[in-house]
Amino acid sequence: MHIPDGLLIVPVWAVCDAAAAGAVILSARQCQQHFEEKTVPLTGIMCAFVFAAQMINFPVAAGTSGHLLGGVLSAVFLGPWLGSLVISLVLFAQCFLFQDGGVAVLGANIINMAVIGTGLGYLIFKLCSSQFSGKTGYFASIAIASWLSVVLASGACALELGFSGTYPTLLALKAMLAVHALIGIGEAIITTFVVSAVLALRPDLAASRPLEASS
Repeated sequence: MHIPDGLLIVPVWAVCDAAAAGAVILSARQCQQHFEEKTVPLTGIMCAFVFAAQMINFPVAAGTSGHLLGGVLSAVFLGPWLGSLVISLVLFAQCFLFQDGGVAVLGANIINMAVIGTGLGYLIFKLCSSQFSGKTGYFASIAIASWLSVVLASGACALELGFSGTYPTLLALKAMLAVHALIGIGEAIITTFVVSAVLALRPDLAASRPLEASS
């Protein structure tokens, strides 16, 4: 899902860069207003975990592979604003250290994975968790939101490619959504497992989300 340079036309990536810059600034201001020192270690751990986890690919189908996006995972523990910043920081590091995703299109990758994959994914998680009760409903909400976060982010990526004329929009949507519907299953399994494992040891971490009270 990391778009390299050369696939998006200038108007598309320029709009995405501007939107991503605005989203990062807004997230930073929200985090500053709700900053809690105790979240600093967890933020560092989440950055390192998502960064490392995105390096590990799992086979999907027909020679394709996927990896953890980590948006909903970050948002569940850190809240949507800080979670989005974590994913943005990971994308920034991957872009400049490993050339994973283009520099000019970094904004598009942030929009897809940090804004849609994390922010929108968290909203879906909150919506689902308000409908489902109990421990099972909580983890079902995480799984649904995780799956949708990957599918919706891939849809946005396909639209950007389509608007750029790189591929026909409908063809790009079909290809991206089909593959990422499968990758999303892995995302849901990994996210649910990690959240359940962490909360089994430290149930206080979920309640320590800095924006939980106001989100």
